[in-house]
Amino acid sequence: MKKQGPDNIYVSPHDKVNEFAFDEAVARVFPDMIRRSVPGYTTIIPMIGLITEQYAQENSYCYDLGCSLGASTLAMRHGLKNKQCQLVAVDNSPSMLERCNHYIELDNDTTPVTLLCADIRDLEFKPCSVVTLNFTLQFLPPEDRSNLLDKIQQALVPGGVLILSEKICFDDETEQSHLEELHWLFKKANGYSDLEVSQKRTALEQVLLPDSLEAHKQRLMSTGFSTTHLWYQCFNFISLIAFKS
Repeated sequence: MKKQGPDNIYVSPHDKVNEFAFDEAVARVFPDMIRRSVPGYTTIIPMIGLITEQYAQENSYCYDLGCSLGASTLAMRHGLKNKQCQLVAVDNSPSMLERCNHYIELDNDTTPVTLLCADIRDLEFKPCSVVTLNFTLQFLPPEDRSNLLDKIQQALVPGGVLILSEKICFDDETEQSHLEELHWLFKKANGYSDLEVSQKRTALEQVLLPDSLEAHKQRLMSTGFSTTHLWYQCFNFISLIAFKS
């Protein structure tokens, strides 16, 4: 198993900044990258475990969609507390899943985890009680987002929940500017240079397409979720919990 390392992907000037991809280079540094880039990530992960513990139902499936290296998968696994559930972690990056499998094997919980290398838009969901989209939906084309949420809502059993974490944008230009600046300061405080921040922003421009909080809430309601709560926000990063009645 290859070791994880520090995120130095954008530390030197690139002649051309390619679109961001969850390839081997990113998988190798992902824990460091996300810790230094996403405010509140280390809070969101254990809370996913708590939410799973509260809402997972016996004899149902639980899904982590866009599982990357499995941080939220492991949180869900520990939250299941020996319930008779099938936990499925899905990602379309073989490099991510290779490392995810390694971390699952190192974990001391014995709840089985099925890893799938697949496009989450193509899944045929089984009846499920907890689904996690942890900073995943934002990487799908906007026109595909409602269809995926509709499929999830239909597969959820009554009382089931979706955990949706996303980077968001704001309709108000002043709010957008202020919170973008605070996010930039967060990354600077975590050791990223202006060059690294700029080059990564360029890499993500056509790949990570954020919605506003209101757009997320409206989409969730239009696809059949009965109630939606904002349970976490730090700057321009949020997490929602959506319920199926």
